[in-house]
Amino acid sequence: MNLDSIPRASERRPLSLLVKGRVRSRVVYVDLIDISEGGCKLRGKAGFADLGDRVTMKVAGINAPLGIVAWVEGEMAGVAFEGTIHPAVLDHLSAHAGSKPSSSRS
Repeated sequence: MNLDSIPRASERRPLSLLVKGRVRSRVVYVDLIDISEGGCKLRGKAGFADLGDRVTMKVAGINAPLGIVAWVEGEMAGVAFEGTIHPAVLDHLSAHAGSKPSSSRS
């Protein structure tokens, strides 16, 4: 499966942020790679999450909506939020929480 071909309802915002969360009621520390109104991509140790696991996390002091692991590929996992994050909150995270440019200049 090509993960880049999955249609998304909202823009992904690239981030580079270590977050503390819970998967299967245990604490995990993962890298938040990107986030959108409806979900996010996480990188952790291989096996940190399985398809269908419930995920809770706090991102830069803000509680993200409860999520469900929608896909897992090695150390990466995609989380679909059960609710949404307001676009203004995403703007704040992008501006203040280690965002990276989405395209590079040569």
